Order: sequence, then structure tokens, then C-alpha cells
Amino acid sequence: MEPLKLLEKLSNARGVAGNETAVRRIIRQAIQDHVDEVRVDNLGNLLAVKRPAPEQSGAGEPRRVMVAAHMDEVGFMVLHVQSDGTLKFRTIGGIDSRIVLSKTVRIGDDDIPGIIGVKPVHLMERREARKVLDIKDLVIDIGAASSSDAQKHVSPGDYVTFDAQFSQTGNLVKNKAFDDRAGCAVLATLLATLHADDYPFELHAAFTVQEELGLRGARVAAFDINPDVAFVLEATIADDLPKDKDVSSTTEIGKGPAITLMDRRLFADRRLVNLLVTTAEEHDIPYQFKQPGLGGTDAGAIHLAQEGIPSAVVSVPCRYLHSPASLLSPEDFTHTIELMTHALQRLPDAWTHTEETQSR
Repeated sequence: MEPLKLLEKLSNARGVAGNETAVRRIIRQAIQDHVDEVRVDNLGNLLAVKRPAPEQSGAGEPRRVMVAAHMDEVGFMVLHVQSDGTLKFRTIGGIDSRIVLSKTVRIGDDDIPGIIGVKPVHLMERREARKVLDIKDLVIDIGAASSSDAQKHVSPGDYVTFDAQFSQTGNLVKNKAFDDRAGCAVLATLLATLHADDYPFELHAAFTVQEELGLRGARVAAFDINPDVAFVLEATIADDLPKDKDVSSTTEIGKGPAITLMDRRLFADRRLVNLLVTTAEEHDIPYQFKQPGLGGTDAGAIHLAQEGIPSAVVSVPCRYLHSPASLLSPEDFTHTIELMTHALQRLPDAWTHTEETQSR
């Protein structure tokens, strides 16, 4: 499947953390003819292995490379049904309560439509209108007349996603869940396009679960795979719109894939960072560095597994992350695929275990 079409299909799918089944099904169908082994572990991670050609096997270092992207998206869960038929709910993952007012949502396996409701501004006291309302002050309205009416369609524990569909906005594309369906689409494309004679190592792909709840799937997958090195593919914040102060943006749309130097959970391995930078420059691929110290990814759990796993992160810049209307550049997305394709092919020659090349 063409990469952007795969991104469309994946981002349209509903898969809140802990309920990634629909996303996993799409990915498995996309990759199963391009890998030597595919399985689902006890936590729900989709794990695939692509082995090198026999004449390549055993040459170079490292011998086992993990590339990870998480399947889950942020969303909500129904807590209980009120007597008037509206639903109290909680967030799953980091969602800014300022963006949820009056948004349309889909609930449960039957995709029940709903609207996140709040008291009309005409009925609010002045102090209420001036503050950001907490999620606990909001409800989901499904048009039910009573609790019994609502419970014919929904139940406590039902997952809730933003109601959004992939579309074009100028030169950009828009949808929910680009974090991290963009990374999943990049990884699935790598599995489909890399050939066994392109690399002398086992390529282990990990499509992980529950990243938005604390990197849970990645921790399990990394312990299981125990790779020599790891790359994480993500979507990351692009706060590149005009600001009152001259402050560097985290990343900028249109400037290429973002390479992490450090974030709140990881110091990226400098050998892998150097590989990514050198590869981008040799192949005229635009790239940028993500502003250090911000955010966190599955690499935060992966690099601490077993005896420690050298890790790096490559991200697609994305505006309005964790919202129903995220924006990304198809060119940045394509350049991320190109960068990772060439970096994996160059990895054995560029890798060395000498301490001198790993200075931080």
C-alpha cells in the first residue's frame, strides 16, 4: 500500500491505549507478506522479524536491530451513565481540556456518536466563563433521554475517540492519531520496501501498545527482543507558528524529520545520532534537531532494558498533537521513510563499540 494511503487508513482507525486491536489488524495485514515472522505478545505488541539473506547473516555489527512505533492514541473512557443519559468520562493519555469542548466523539465498538458538552456560555457565571473547565466538569451527550436509554448503547468502560477523518488542508494532511500512526506507517513501509540483502542483521519491528499510559508495551517488547540497538519512530510537537517572544520552536513543519538529542527520559546514543545526521547529509534529506529536554517516547523504556540498549529517535513534526485536528507535511513523512531506509542500510559500517565514539 502507498505510504500516505496507509497513514490515512491507520489514522482513521480507532485505537485508544489499551484497545489497539483495530490498528494492529491493519498493520498485520500490511506487513505479513514482507516479514519472516509475525506474532502478538501477551501485552498486545505486534512483533515482526525480517531476517537478512543467508550470505549476509553474521556480517557486521549489530546483529539485532529493533525499530519501534506505538499503535495507541489518546482518548477517553466512559466512567458512568448519569440519570439524564449523559456520560461522565476520563482521559486516557495527555489531552488538554481546552480542546475538547463541543468536539464530536465515537464511543465503544458500535461507534456510537456523541458530543462533549458543557453549560452554554449564556448560562455561565462570569468566573466560570473565564476559566478552563476540567474534564470532570464535562459530559458526553449521545442524545439519550435517560440513563436506561443511554445504557442500551453504551456502558462504563467503553473507549471513546475523537470523531475525525483524514483530509487535506492546504499542503498538509489533517487527522487525529498521527501520534503515532505516522511512525507505524513509516515502520510498515520499511518492512515492505527493504530487501533481505540490504542489511546483515535481524530487523525486529515492534508496534507497541500503551505508550500514552507510560511506555508499557515498549518495556515488554525491548526485554523480549533484547536488541543491540534500537530506533523509535514517532510524531512530535511542531510549535512553529508565530510567537510573541523569540523562542526556538520544538520542531518546524516542512524542515524534515526531527532527530532527538535528549528528552525527559533519554539521552540519545551519539553514534546513532551521528549516523542519522551523516546519512541525511549524504542523501540530501532535510533534517532538524528536536529542541532538547522536551517530551518522551518509547525509547525511554527501551534503552533501559536488559543491560542497556543504545537508542535513537526520529520523529515526524506535527502541529496540534493529541487533538482531533493534527497537521503534518507529507514531505516530512516521506523524508522520514527515506532517512530510516538509508540509515538502516548504513548501520553496520557506521557502528562501532569504541567508547571514544560514544562521548555524550
